[in-house]
Amino acid sequence: MKQRIDGVAPPYPPETDRALHRWMPPGVTREPLMLFKVLERHPELASRMRALGAGLLVHGRLSDADRELVIARVAARAGCAYEWGVHMATYAETAGLTPYQITLTATGTPDDPAWSPRQTALLRAVDELHASARLGDDTWAALREQLDEPEAIEFLVLAGWYRTIAYVANGVQIESEPWALALPAR
Repeated sequence: MKQRIDGVAPPYPPETDRALHRWMPPGVTREPLMLFKVLERHPELASRMRALGAGLLVHGRLSDADRELVIARVAARAGCAYEWGVHMATYAETAGLTPYQITLTATGTPDDPAWSPRQTALLRAVDELHASARLGDDTWAALREQLDEPEAIEFLVLAGWYRTIAYVANGVQIESEPWALALPAR
């Protein structure tokens, strides 16, 4: 599979270099992600996207563990090996996901005993959104038992945002980062 749109390439003009480094977490020395390089082909859109993406990743109300579980499940359900691999390699361990749980985000069900009731509610909601773009009353009630109102709204935006990222990564056929984890087969 050949990537359909090449990312910007070094040497970067100063404005592009600054924009790419704003995408990356502070202190990260690794080359900016190919996703960001592709988005910088449309700098105005990229700058608007960066604000929401950074807000969800760094300033959200959901815990790191909740956030990464949702991102992993959305990416896995969308078949987005790129985003799943980047997030699981970068954030999963520090968010407290075990190696078994990391695999289960792609291969398991919400009912697996490895999940807490909160994780089960999040996974079930992601799966239902993936299947129908809606949440039934029972799924919503289970989610609200675990999340307060602002967290529930943030969950919906987070899941939708990473579905958007999956559309971009899959649509452009972004090649996996060499250090990313491989998406397990379902």
